[in-house]
Amino acid sequence: MSFVVSPYVPFPNLYWWSFATKVDTILLDNKEHFEKMSFRNRYMICGASGVVLLSIPLLEGRQQRKAMDEILIDNKTAWQKQHWRTLESAYNRSPYFEFYANDLRVLYEQTFTHLIDFSRASIELLQRLLVHKATLEVSTDFHKEYPDAFADIRTHFRSNQYLVHADAFPRYQQTFEDRVGFMPNLSMLDALFATGRMALKCTLP
Repeated sequence: MSFVVSPYVPFPNLYWWSFATKVDTILLDNKEHFEKMSFRNRYMICGASGVVLLSIPLLEGRQQRKAMDEILIDNKTAWQKQHWRTLESAYNRSPYFEFYANDLRVLYEQTFTHLIDFSRASIELLQRLLVHKATLEVSTDFHKEYPDAFADIRTHFRSNQYLVHADAFPRYQQTFEDRVGFMPNLSMLDALFATGRMALKCTLP
């Protein structure tokens, strides 16, 4: 069995999927500590003015040092409604938005209390839409190293790393490319709305 060790990240970017497509199993780490200034509670899309960062608000803010399975979402804010409206505004004219909109809207109409539950649901939804069949498993004990893993990408999702390997990403026609240029390594949602099930071909070779 080949596996990759991953943090929980909502609607992972293309770099994450470049590893997910090469293994049989994705091992999500429940017990690593939340890391501020990372993509553990946010994801990036592209709007008419460039990159848009969508953040999931957390109880106690981003300064906490708790295990990921203890991180709670602050649902006093209407973050799901705001995220959905932003996605609709950015992608309603993209080739495949209407095709996938109903599946995606359902996710934003559910209530999630734990951050990992929303993140896992977003990954499972993308797997279903992309017909990606790697198994998701959960690590319930923290391990600093996984010698047998194909890759351990838990340290790869800090906010200053999203352009790592950007030049290696295959280009695809983005909705606002004529205005803001090509934006690499966004959430897989961007490639999905632009290319449909071909989106996995937009990951790293």
